Amino acid sequence: MRPPRRRFLQTAAAAVAAPLLPSAARGETWPARPIHLVVAVAPGGGADIVARLIGQWLSERLGQSVIVENRPGAGNNVGTEYVVRAPPDGYTLLSVAVAAAINATLFDNLSFNFLRDVAPVAGTLTVPNVVYVNPRVPARTLPEFIAFAKARPGKINMASAGAGTSSHMAGELFKMMAGVDLVHVPYRGQGPAMTDLLGGHVEAMFATTPGTTGYIATGALRALAVTTATRAESLPDIPAIAEFLPGYEASQWYGVGAPRGTPPEILDRLNREINAIITDPKNKARLADLGGAALTGSVADFGRLLAGETEKWAKVVKFSGAKPD
Repeated sequence: MRPPRRRFLQTAAAAVAAPLLPSAARGETWPARPIHLVVAVAPGGGADIVARLIGQWLSERLGQSVIVENRPGAGNNVGTEYVVRAPPDGYTLLSVAVAAAINATLFDNLSFNFLRDVAPVAGTLTVPNVVYVNPRVPARTLPEFIAFAKARPGKINMASAGAGTSSHMAGELFKMMAGVDLVHVPYRGQGPAMTDLLGGHVEAMFATTPGTTGYIATGALRALAVTTATRAESLPDIPAIAEFLPGYEASQWYGVGAPRGTPPEILDRLNREINAIITDPKNKARLADLGGAALTGSVADFGRLLAGETEKWAKVVKFSGAKPD
């Protein structure tokens, strides 16, 4: 006896649709094989260090290897595009940083739209930039530095790790809100910029905390303020810029994204695991060693952060007239 026509059509439709479904939806328990976490910068920087820590801890929780894969180039865009074009099956993830929000306006002809094409997963870490000045600068507080700069428009040099980087944009936001005219001097990375700041060839820099706070203790550099909305846990004696310029905030932050279309159950699982990782006391202490604090929240919370940061930095990029190197 032949099956009823309706059952026949349902069976046929299911057979056609099955190959189109993600492997997780076909019954495969995710993760069933190694996961690749793409870092869009070269090894050794802050984003790479954070990604390797998160990858190691995530491997332990998921029971599968998380392979960190560096794909640098074009100001983070090479690695981002690679992930955007990857299958949305939970096996290719992106280490996300503030550069993604800046690049949305900094670059005119990107082949992708970050907010549209990258699904938010979770935040991992926020790290303050620090306003450093060479000790030859007489200002000992941020208000004194603002007054010093206003008395010398266009004569104070502000180094950065490169045009459009977080250190550059943090400085441009400061210029915009404080009404000062600092001359931007871009370098190819934070290392060369710090070398010239230490040597007195430039007067100021907004630099990330990993690898720089030791200069405070030795007196090689003077720290005037941090760029987080409130004082940083790792540098409690240094005021926040917002104490003098209300509303100022320019944190370096890190997180994880995935290709658009990745199943929600995978995004939610990753979010739960990452939040558990960064709130574990042992791991929190390790993140604190990097000068940062855990960035917790839901998938939706991280999505709102990405949208808000993209809108904020669009205004700063346009104000500064910045162009990619």
